[in-house]
Amino acid sequence: MPKVKVDGVEIEVPAGATVLQACELAGKEIPRFCYHERLSIAGNCRMCLVEVKPGPPKPQASCALPANEGQEIRTDSEMVKKAREGVMEFLLINHPLDCPICDQGGECDLQDQSMAYGRGGSRYHEAKRAVTEKNMGPLIKTVMTRCIHCTRCVRFSEEIAGVDEIGALYRGESTQITTYLEQAAKHELSANVIDLCPVGALTSRPYAFEARPWELKKTLSIDVSDALGANTRIDSRGREVLRVVPRTNDDVNEEWLADRARFLVDGLVHRRLDRPWLRHEGKLQAASWGEVLSALAKINPGSSVAVIAGDLVDCETMFAAKKLASALGSGLLEGRQTGLAYDTSNLAAVAFNTTLAGIEEADAVLIYGSQIRDEAPLLNVRLRKAVKRGAKVFIIGPSWDPTYAATHLGDDASVIDNLPEDVAAVFAAAAKPAIIIGGGALAKGGLASGLAFSARFNLVREGWSGFNVLHFAAARMGGLMLGYAQKGGIGDIVAAQPKVVISLGADEVDWTKFANSMIVHIGHHGDKAAHAADVILPGAAFTEKDGTYVNTEGRVQYAEKAVFAPGEAREDWSILRALADAFGVSVGFDSFEELRAAMVAEVPALGVEALAHYGDLPAAPEGQRASGVIAYPVKDRFLTNAIGRASPTLQRCSAELIHGEIQAEAAE
Repeated sequence: MPKVKVDGVEIEVPAGATVLQACELAGKEIPRFCYHERLSIAGNCRMCLVEVKPGPPKPQASCALPANEGQEIRTDSEMVKKAREGVMEFLLINHPLDCPICDQGGECDLQDQSMAYGRGGSRYHEAKRAVTEKNMGPLIKTVMTRCIHCTRCVRFSEEIAGVDEIGALYRGESTQITTYLEQAAKHELSANVIDLCPVGALTSRPYAFEARPWELKKTLSIDVSDALGANTRIDSRGREVLRVVPRTNDDVNEEWLADRARFLVDGLVHRRLDRPWLRHEGKLQAASWGEVLSALAKINPGSSVAVIAGDLVDCETMFAAKKLASALGSGLLEGRQTGLAYDTSNLAAVAFNTTLAGIEEADAVLIYGSQIRDEAPLLNVRLRKAVKRGAKVFIIGPSWDPTYAATHLGDDASVIDNLPEDVAAVFAAAAKPAIIIGGGALAKGGLASGLAFSARFNLVREGWSGFNVLHFAAARMGGLMLGYAQKGGIGDIVAAQPKVVISLGADEVDWTKFANSMIVHIGHHGDKAAHAADVILPGAAFTEKDGTYVNTEGRVQYAEKAVFAPGEAREDWSILRALADAFGVSVGFDSFEELRAAMVAEVPALGVEALAHYGDLPAAPEGQRASGVIAYPVKDRFLTNAIGRASPTLQRCSAELIHGEIQAEAAE
């Protein structure tokens, strides 16, 4: 490891480190605009200039300069100070003076660094140039006159998302950043360029002119739009959530976030259930909490009760409903709304065992019945890294563009049992082979074939487990840990024809099969389940309650309450506690703290924010194999849940980016 001196202090740096990284290890702040830890080095903003000896007697860009033995680096010399002032002066030559109306104000790198490293005045008096606004779609607002050509957005699109949609036109002073043919950025991670942009050139279109950063209350949360559990921050003002931004977690989402997760928040104020409803003579009528609970108290369901959990539900809500059903004498619990009925007796067989970060080390991957870009966009980023390291990827299922080299083997689930010889040879020779089984394969009996594939190619070996199931619902793994799975799936509940069915936000169920049951819906949006319900009890969305979520790899994470539920809506656990009184049973808790303590006592893994350990992988069941043409469960990646379907932003994304409908706007 080379030793260098930074401002007179000798430190040891890792081999291959840059001078910028060496300075940061020494505790020195180096300004930068184009450099980003997760992107390739461009070296084109020149803000990170330092003085290095031995070397030419001039400032050098520290981001692109390797740190070598014996270097003496100065970050605070007069030469460096003047050089940075000069660079900042050049950057601001054409930058418009519109900070008061810029959405980046208050969290702008250019503002901060011009205050810290600028001269305080400009010697240029020529007219500033202007650049026309670009069309980057319904999510990204562009004011390209502010652009300083750092190319972070270009490098992100090419290297991380794998979609060459953004690039540079022309040369010199005429350079412009734009999308190809000025069309919308259509990929599923497009809005991450908003976070990357160090100036106000690319900002959030739905969030435009909404708030300043210092007005917002910041709450730590978890994304519920898919099963990866990306770490997020909820920014709210008063009782309204204004935006969602990603938090850095290298084990889960790094620092990226899918567009669906980022922009569903405006759906939290549309189509909300904010008061109880009771069906009378075939029509839903508004009622008070007292009237609804009195009506439910008159029902005597006995043990003929079932609970169906939706995709967005937290573990505490599911546990409270489980205790209610148990107190009534029922064990009819199910969370797989769409009819999946795979074996859940061993949770190691239904988890993402490689872990999200670990899949980057795989050298051969079979994607079995999953359209990963729609179901788990951030996992696709990890697979791109694996391919860059030399991994070979194969896909069974309907063809899709994975943004990296991959071989499509067919769309029938039985292909996995009859692999071509050359494909089988790749997995036989692989040091770290892996399989990713998606919902499309699970629906065709793919779990058994996946386990047989695992045994055939020894996917589980010393220090490596390559067997993975990729769920789509944020509530799935938590539900399975709490027993929300019947042997025959939701078909068992349909066959039982319970007198009362409690829906926990279960909007994907075919409710026509429960025509003879009373449907009690606890939810936050007037979606599919609300239309079928006999009783509607308004609950809280994920931003309006504390809750525990378990992602597809078994990682237990905790989300905090950001705002209060609207109107007469209540937190789900308190509704279930009131239902217990109405039905005349005891559930053993009177507060959220007591509920959580009881849940952790029953399932200790839910009390620790870490990966749960599910044990060893079971053997493949004899005689069971997958067959049939695979169909992917996600038809529209923007409208996958009740909140998304209520979001005007995601509705517009679906119309424009997926269905090609152009939405007319009024002239200003």
